[in-house]
Amino acid sequence: MTTNTPAVVNIHRKSATLELGYQDGTSYRLSAEYLRVFSPSAEVQGHGPGQSVLQHGKAEVQFQDIEPQGHYAIKITFSDGHDSGIYSWDYLRHLGEDYEQNWQTYLEQLKDAGKHRQSQFIALS
Repeated sequence: MTTNTPAVVNIHRKSATLELGYQDGTSYRLSAEYLRVFSPSAEVQGHGPGQSVLQHGKAEVQFQDIEPQGHYAIKITFSDGHDSGIYSWDYLRHLGEDYEQNWQTYLEQLKDAGKHRQSQFIALS
C-alpha cells in the first residue's frame, strides 16, 4: 500500500461525505459537492490546459454509487447523473491536502462568473 492509498474509506450518505483515512494518521472528509466540482473527468477538466468547465448548482448533489477501479481508484456516480470521473488514490489525496485552497478558488470563480452553488432551477407546478 502506498502512502496515497487510504487505509480506510467510509461513505457517509446522510452528510454526503467521503472519509479517507491514511496509515500516517491523516484523514479527510470530502463532500460530494467538492468531489463533483473537481471531477477528474474530461467533461469537467477539459482535454487540455485552460479548458476546464466551471461547475455550478451542485450544492445538493449526493453519492449515488461508488465502485472500486482495481487497486488504484474509485468511480463515483453522482445524483445529477455525472459518472465519468475516475478518482485515483493520488488525486483524492491531492484533493484532501489542497482542500482549503481549492475550495476558496472555486468560490471565487463562481462569484466572478455570476454563478451559484445552489441550483437556479425553479420547479413549476
